Amino acid sequence: MDMSQIRHIIFVLLIGVLLFPLSAQENIFARRFQNGSELYQHSRWQEASIEFRRAQESARTMNDWSAALYWLILSELANSDYGSALRDMAELEKHAPASPYARDMVYHRARIYFLQGYFEEALALFNRYNNSTTDDSKMSADRRAASFFWMGECLYTMSQFEEAQKFYAWVIARYPGSPKFEAASYRMDLIKQKKIEAELLALLQLSHEEALRTSEDYQRTIRTYEHTLNVYQRRITDLTNTSGTQNDVSRIQNESRLQSAVNEYKNDASNVRGSYAEAQVIHDSSLEEQFVPDVTQINQFHNPSLNQRNTIDSNESLRERARQLGNNVQQILRDGGAR
Repeated sequence: MDMSQIRHIIFVLLIGVLLFPLSAQENIFARRFQNGSELYQHSRWQEASIEFRRAQESARTMNDWSAALYWLILSELANSDYGSALRDMAELEKHAPASPYARDMVYHRARIYFLQGYFEEALALFNRYNNSTTDDSKMSADRRAASFFWMGECLYTMSQFEEAQKFYAWVIARYPGSPKFEAASYRMDLIKQKKIEAELLALLQLSHEEALRTSEDYQRTIRTYEHTLNVYQRRITDLTNTSGTQNDVSRIQNESRLQSAVNEYKNDASNVRGSYAEAQVIHDSSLEEQFVPDVTQINQFHNPSLNQRNTIDSNESLRERARQLGNNVQQILRDGGAR
């Protein structure tokens, strides 16, 4: 064997020795990455995180390192380990800003902010993500639809229902095949329901205030009756005990007319008390009822029922009746005095 053959054999052996560790290292990465993927598919998030972390540490190229770190972040998100996920996102964006996974980190960071209650920051990041992507593929379109949906969720959680409704409507109209289509439709129905409930509550409050005013009117009317009755009763007593220019027949006739008017007045006062008691029972029972918010009830509030109008008209006529009876009694007293 000549010297050239010996050198060739030594060169081949050296190449084999140098390539063996690289091949072994690649096998370690592939095995750990595969283990992490299988654990992730079986929802064993914590174990998947450990395997992806080991795969990241054994990666020999930037692409392998980025892929392992990306799936590590997804595993941490699924495991609700948001602090670790944010730290790994920062590391990925720092060391691999041109990675195809870096753009998705904007979306996932926005999701974390939403889950942690930072709705305005999440809203800004979702908007930034949507501006950086297009609907050029089914996966990209679904992710944009999800981003619009979560923008609606941010606004919905902040009780900005009108603005949230615009994003849900956009998902429904633009992405009918998106996984978020049903969720957006459900939110739209909820917003409509909330609008009806808010209007019903406002109208119910107005109705309650009107009922209180009516109750106060009834009570004032009753007090007026009672005061007037006391005055007239004293006048009757004074007339009975007074002897004057009137003859007995005239005095008796006057007292009889006066007593009849006062009795009528008493009867009317009793009717007022009954009407007040009935209205109070109706009012109290209405407050105890559970209402089902629908358009029919809103129309009923906007258009007062016949009973509601009758109650208002009855209250007015009671006050007019009181004034008439009071005038009758006073006229009788004046007639008696003239005699």
